[in-house]
Amino acid sequence: MTTSALTAAASRYIDRKVTRGARSATTSDGRQNLAWQMYHATPEVRFAATYMANGMSGATLYAGRRADDGTIEPAPDNHRAAEIVQQIAGGPDGQAKLLGAFGKHLTVPGEGWIIVRPNADVLSPLAPEDGHDWRVLSTNEVRQQSGKLSAAIDGEDVEIPAGDPENLDPDAPVAIRVWEPDPEDSMRADSPVLSSLELLDELRLLNAAVKAIARSRLTGRGILLVPKGTRFPTRPGQNDAEDDLIEVLMMIAETAIREPESAAATVPIVLEVPADSISDFKLLTFESDFDELAIRLREEAIKRFATGLEMPAELLLGMGDTNHWGAWMLTSEAIRMGIEPKLATVSYALTQQWLRPLLQAENIEDWHRWLVWFDTAGLRVRTNRSETALQAYDRRVISAKALRRETGFEESDAPDAAEEAARNETPAGPEQQPGGQEQAPPRPDLPVDETQDEPETLPASARTAATDGLLAAADGLIWAALSSAGDKLLRTPICPRSERARAREIQAAALHTALKVEPGQVEQYRLLDGAWARVPEIAQRYGLDPVCLTSVLDGYARELIAAGVEHSYDVVPAVVTSCVGLAA
Repeated sequence: MTTSALTAAASRYIDRKVTRGARSATTSDGRQNLAWQMYHATPEVRFAATYMANGMSGATLYAGRRADDGTIEPAPDNHRAAEIVQQIAGGPDGQAKLLGAFGKHLTVPGEGWIIVRPNADVLSPLAPEDGHDWRVLSTNEVRQQSGKLSAAIDGEDVEIPAGDPENLDPDAPVAIRVWEPDPEDSMRADSPVLSSLELLDELRLLNAAVKAIARSRLTGRGILLVPKGTRFPTRPGQNDAEDDLIEVLMMIAETAIREPESAAATVPIVLEVPADSISDFKLLTFESDFDELAIRLREEAIKRFATGLEMPAELLLGMGDTNHWGAWMLTSEAIRMGIEPKLATVSYALTQQWLRPLLQAENIEDWHRWLVWFDTAGLRVRTNRSETALQAYDRRVISAKALRRETGFEESDAPDAAEEAARNETPAGPEQQPGGQEQAPPRPDLPVDETQDEPETLPASARTAATDGLLAAADGLIWAALSSAGDKLLRTPICPRSERARAREIQAAALHTALKVEPGQVEQYRLLDGAWARVPEIAQRYGLDPVCLTSVLDGYARELIAAGVEHSYDVVPAVVTSCVGLAA
């Protein structure tokens, strides 16, 4: 499509409805400004926003078509929808930056802006001359002025007039507001940080308290009382004159803060008092019960903030000794519950306000079915998925394209037609007999077993697949093992008697998530003894090696217990994959 057509269609999505939403969104919102202050001042907020940004930047945008059954099918490479999506933000690099920026915008203030201008007017070196200049701006960079939007771009105010769908201006820049709607007022933005502002303000106060405790060199140093003649310490040049005690304390405190390496920061103040007043040396300290309480309250505030985020709290608090199964589950949960919903928000905005108006203006058939969508395959742990993809491809249940995606290869790595033909080339045909008759192939010299009985060992291509029955049986075995382990935990020192009444209210299969179990204690208290008695029967039923199945199930259950992670059925296929195909 020509540049003029692109320009005319690009301004289409600025209509009265979007402009009305922009007016209500661009009024000064003190809560959003405070959210940005928390981002700059609180490392926990910055970590959460940066984690979301890094995750979103790893996704890939593509054009898809909504099928009748609700599934999304990728558009052919030569379709106009695919071409438009490829041009968004100048290509994959720009799209990664765009998505990464919205990871922070949707986490902190809950909204952001996309400004698109024809590069023929802007002449940005970051975009092709016949393309568009894409910018992602924060709520503080977009303002309403006299019925128009004013965007601060590279230090200059760029006016964006409110377009009219019935009278489009092909030369006007356009804007897309992207936000997470508040459930009470859909035109206002919502975010995890906005909902935690009071908690974060409390955390800020606790940080200040802990900082004051750390800087106060009097705390824990105190006054040392020495039994002798009563007198206050004097400064040089005072002869025998005595200082006022408060003045001495303030002088030493100021010296300790100004010069932390000085003796005043570490040595207590010495006062001599009458010997009949005290019998021995005595140290008076200025410690407060609030000192320890402030640190505990700060940790509690951080935990509460972590639970309010749209990702597993362990990612912010630290995964500790979480094993690879636990880390895999946490990462998968963060992608599913945190990253993908925000990707869907950005994709929806690009679909409604960019892709479909362009397709409609060009009279593309079924323009309303095409959409911008995302692929998060590049974010997931590939160790287990790669092996699973290879086995699934061998069993012909996924395509070569899916195999390349899950193993980290690009479509450009696929063999061309000549290479494919060379691989599939069969040996030369049978020799021709005189008269054009084909000569029968010679019989092999090696003995051939002509029996039609099923062989005891099957080739790799015919091995047993991970059927639903096998997955259900393995899930039941794991659940029963964890339940048995939970019952045993109640009778061990791991669960104190004072906590056992509360522990009985927790499901036995999940009790290990509420107690700290060291890896060695699984064996010490025989938590999994007798748990796999039925494995040989299950393995025989599905044609598996019982030793292999017992090993993988036992290893998985031990890691769950030691990591304090709850069992999930979604992990079962990855657990039993290594045993599928090993005959009993």
